[in-house]
Amino acid sequence: MNVTLQTKAALDFDASAAARQIKDGRLSSVALVTACLERIKATDDQLKAWAHLDPDKALAEAEEMDAIRRSGRPLGPLHGVPVGLKDIIDTRDCPTERGSPIFAGRQPDADAAVVDRLRDAGAVILGKTVTTEVAFVHPADTVNPHDPSRTPGGSSSGSAAAVAAYQVPLALGTQTNGSVIRPASFCGTYGFKPTRGVISRRGILQTSVSLDQVGVFARSLEDVALLTDVLKGFDPQDAKSYSRPRPAYRDGFHEDPPVEPVLAYIELPFADRIAEDTGTGFQELITSLGARAERVAAPPMFKDLVEAQRIIHEYEICQHLKATFDTHWAQISATLRPVIERGRSISANEHAEALDKLAAAEQYFGAFFKDYDAILSPAAPGEAPPLGPTTGDPIFCTIWTLAGLPALSMPLLVGDHGLPIGVQLIAGQEEDARLMRTARWLLETLRGQSGD
Repeated sequence: MNVTLQTKAALDFDASAAARQIKDGRLSSVALVTACLERIKATDDQLKAWAHLDPDKALAEAEEMDAIRRSGRPLGPLHGVPVGLKDIIDTRDCPTERGSPIFAGRQPDADAAVVDRLRDAGAVILGKTVTTEVAFVHPADTVNPHDPSRTPGGSSSGSAAAVAAYQVPLALGTQTNGSVIRPASFCGTYGFKPTRGVISRRGILQTSVSLDQVGVFARSLEDVALLTDVLKGFDPQDAKSYSRPRPAYRDGFHEDPPVEPVLAYIELPFADRIAEDTGTGFQELITSLGARAERVAAPPMFKDLVEAQRIIHEYEICQHLKATFDTHWAQISATLRPVIERGRSISANEHAEALDKLAAAEQYFGAFFKDYDAILSPAAPGEAPPLGPTTGDPIFCTIWTLAGLPALSMPLLVGDHGLPIGVQLIAGQEEDARLMRTARWLLETLRGQSGD
């Protein structure tokens, strides 16, 4: 088989297609991994999406996957497909440095739970993608693949950029506020955060036990469903993991809605932060959907939820990383220090009150989705902003993340500067499969209207 020809075509496949090609023997894992490594070599000096790469190890894993296929042994759903991991996800054979000099050279003794699941599925761990400092506010060196003068978003900066730049078909990130959905929007990929508790967080840097959630980046909705099905599962070592069946993502993707979905566009109290081009795009989108999209007034409680998220996040990161912050203060960025100082001033009572508001949000949305299939929202205020002291505004992710709702960003709009803008769909807790089918319905409806 001509590996050169395979390599030339390999990057054109999304993960689902690549897995089928590998299973059928029409594409080798070695060819796909080689294509990704060549793409990284050609583009990452500028993009800076990768924190750690071991090409020889990745190719050895790919060769093993190809040998398994040739032997006729069982194949996993991601057999031979390379995946990138945000550099807060522990790997026993690769450093996990968490975007901070504090953890330089840190080598975990065990894989995170999600890495175990990827290996069980036959995936090839390509390497670790760049994250912001301890997955929080200080930007990393990664740039936007569409415009290197702009941010890729954060904190899952490298994962979003690497998928968008065709360096890898799939990557994992995490979200405590907007760290999957916002970079997916800025970089023009699909980004998905499932219901809180679907995916184990064991072996991942904890910044907020109440809010941290694992998410995924991909180049197609089918790939989102495929990867999330691989990652899901109960883990008694994760305080938020629940012991009951999980949504069937690929089943949801392949299902047709029993009736046409109804989407809610909530008039959010911070709607004035939407950029003009994003606002225009959403008005056109809502108009095109006609009766399938309804404008809904936000309840008064929404005004308090953004502050509740901040209090929980800042209080809990200061608790979880107290010893790290106390011992290594000089190695913490000037961006993060004032946030830590503010978090240390939050009282236990304020934290408890914020958790009560989280519970109230969960209760509200538990009733809300009886009338709507999904909420339609911007994934970010607009196009990726210029590189600077932040990775962009996460405000259009905050409420849904606080409430633990499944949220999906799809690259459907383009801004005035030709940069992508994500359209976000949000569903009720554990209604992730319903979200997959609603998203596919929306994609097909919009394609039908455009004549594609």
